[in-house]
Amino acid sequence: MSGRADEMELTTYSRMNGDKPPDIKENVKENSWVAGVQMFVSFLLAGFGMVAASLLLDVVQHWDVFSKVSEVYILVPALLGLKGNLEMTLASRLSTHAHLGHLETSLGSLVVGNLCLIQCQAVLVGFLAAMAAVAMGWIPEGEFDIHHALLLCASSVLTASSASLVLGLIMIGVIVISKRININPDNIATPIAASLGDLTTLALLSFVASLLYKSIGTSVVLPSIIIIMGASIVPVCGYVAWKNKFTQQALDEGWVPVVSAMVISSIGGLILDHTVSVYKGIAVYQLVINGIGGNMVAVHASRLSTTLHTGQKEDSVISSTTKLLLLMVVPGQLIFIYTIEYLRAGHTSTTLIFIFIYMSAALLQVFLLLAISHYMVVWMWKLGMDPDNSAIPYLTALGDLLGTALLGIAFSILYAIGDKDSDLGD
Repeated sequence: MSGRADEMELTTYSRMNGDKPPDIKENVKENSWVAGVQMFVSFLLAGFGMVAASLLLDVVQHWDVFSKVSEVYILVPALLGLKGNLEMTLASRLSTHAHLGHLETSLGSLVVGNLCLIQCQAVLVGFLAAMAAVAMGWIPEGEFDIHHALLLCASSVLTASSASLVLGLIMIGVIVISKRININPDNIATPIAASLGDLTTLALLSFVASLLYKSIGTSVVLPSIIIIMGASIVPVCGYVAWKNKFTQQALDEGWVPVVSAMVISSIGGLILDHTVSVYKGIAVYQLVINGIGGNMVAVHASRLSTTLHTGQKEDSVISSTTKLLLLMVVPGQLIFIYTIEYLRAGHTSTTLIFIFIYMSAALLQVFLLLAISHYMVVWMWKLGMDPDNSAIPYLTALGDLLGTALLGIAFSILYAIGDKDSDLGD
C-alpha cells in the first residue's frame, strides 16, 4: 500500500469511527523481567496442559469408539491443530484490541463479533478435518462406511462449535482480567489458548464421539441433525462477523493461513512417521519441542503485531523479546525433559550428551522461528494484511515442521555417536 492515508488506515483499529488512540507508552512499555516472568509462567501452564491432554488420550484410547472407529485417531491431531490456530489468532486479536483501548469502549461488539467469527471458522474447519479423516481412513482400506463418516463429521462439527464457544468466552475473560490487573495479555493469552484448547477439544471430542457411537447401526438421524444444524450456523455467524467492524478483515483473511498451516503440518507428519519408525524414543519429545516452539513464536508474533497496531516502530530481529524467549528455552525444556523422565514416559536415557544435542536443536528451532516471525509479521503488515489474523497459523505449522526435522537430525547424531535409546518404558 502507498500513501499516508492508506498507512493510517492500516496502522490502527482505534481510528475506526473516530476512536481516540490510546496512550501508547502506557499500554506497551513494560519491565522486561516482569514480562519474562509472565511469559515463562504461561509457557509452563501450556506445557502441562499438553501433558494433561496426552494423559487424557492415554485413557480414552481404550473407549469403544476409539477401538472400533479407528478414523477418530486420524481426526484428533487434525482437529486439535486446526482448532489451536483459531484460538491463538483469537487471543492475538483480542490482545491487540486490549492495548488499543477497545475493551473499555466496545466490549460488547468485540465479544459478539469474535464469537460469531470463530464459530463460523470452527464449524467449517471441523467439517474439513472430518472429511480429511474420512478420506485417509477410506483410501487404504478401500471401504466406505456411511455410519462412520456421519459419526466423524457430527462429532467434529459439534466438538469444534462447543469448544469455540467455551474457549472464546474463557479467552475474553482472561484478557479482560489480565488487562485490569496490569498483566500484558500478549504475554499470556496465546499459550493459555494453546493449553486449554488441546485439553478441552480432546475431552469434548471423546465425550461426543462416544455418545454418538451408541447410535451407529441403528439410526443416522442424530448425526445428520447435528451436521445440518452446524451448516445452518455458518451463514448466520458469518454474516454477523462480516458486518462487525472488528472482525470483517479477519473473516476475509483467516481462511488461507489455517488451511495452509494444515498442509505444512502434514509435511512434518510425514517426517515424523519416518523418524518414529527408526527412533523409538522420539515421539514424546516431538510433542514437547513443537509445543514450546509454537507457543514462543505465537507470543512473539502477538507482541510484534500489537507494536505495529499501536503505531510503534518495530524492533530489530534480535529484540528484547527475542532474547527473553531464547533465555526461556533451556529452563523450560529441562523442566519437561525431567518430567518425562520422572513419569517414565519416554524410551531415551537423559544423558548429558542427549541434553546437549536436544537443547541445540530446540534453541536452533526457536531462533529460526523468531527470525521468521519478525520478517513475516512485518511483511504482512506492509502488504496490508493484519498479522493477528494470518501470521500465527503459518508460524506454528513451521514450528511443527522445523521441530520434527531438527529432532530427527538430533536423534541421528545421537545414534551416530553411540548414545542410543535405552529400554526405559519398555
